Amino acid sequence: MATTHQPSPRTNRYPTDLTDAQWAELDALLPAPACLAGRGGRWEKYCRRLIVDAILYVVDNGIKWRALPADFPPWPTVYKRFTAWEKAGTTQRLLDALRDRVRLADGRAAAPSAAIIDSQSVRAAPTVAASTRGYDAGKKVQGRKRHIAVDTLGLLITVLVTPASTSDRIAARSLLRRLRSAAGRRVRLVWADGGYTGTPARLGTHDTGADPRDSETARPAALHRAATAMGGGTDPGMDHQPPPLRP
Repeated sequence: MATTHQPSPRTNRYPTDLTDAQWAELDALLPAPACLAGRGGRWEKYCRRLIVDAILYVVDNGIKWRALPADFPPWPTVYKRFTAWEKAGTTQRLLDALRDRVRLADGRAAAPSAAIIDSQSVRAAPTVAASTRGYDAGKKVQGRKRHIAVDTLGLLITVLVTPASTSDRIAARSLLRRLRSAAGRRVRLVWADGGYTGTPARLGTHDTGADPRDSETARPAALHRAATAMGGGTDPGMDHQPPPLRP
């Protein structure tokens, strides 16, 4: 058995540690080590499960890489592996594959036909480069802003990070292009709040072919999910069909 696939000797002790079943799903989605793929290189020193557990710990706790507990591999090793996977597009492919599986298990088509977009401004540490942060006057936050797109199950589709000073309607065009790249042309409906009104956002929906809707109208999507679960006569593969009218 390859060193990178041997069972982890470390005892699970954190809520973010993967279960055996979760690791079985993720392991198959990670790219093969270079030494096993015929590209040369040395064997990876640390079990990949340890690396993934460490990454999940950092993400869940919002800590510095240098603050990883000592029972994980050294932080430079974890950080180097994470950046390599990120640059290779591995993290996005993993996200897409897991989202597709959850949607199929829920009786839906793998690709979403509707999405919801929103943003949140977060404070940045003093070490964050000034060129990548800004001041959100509305939220009174100095830092960055993360713009996300999710499907109607709340599953993440794509993320865009900008300085906090970037308005939602300006960022919308880039976010919607990423949405199209990640989910394809099947997305025909996008819900958003009033911060996304304006020409740039509408240009983005024009580019992607999606119909923009105010988030206050998103409630029918939740009703549709309930109707489908109760045996309603709509296509379970669609995310935005209204529930059937009942007498």
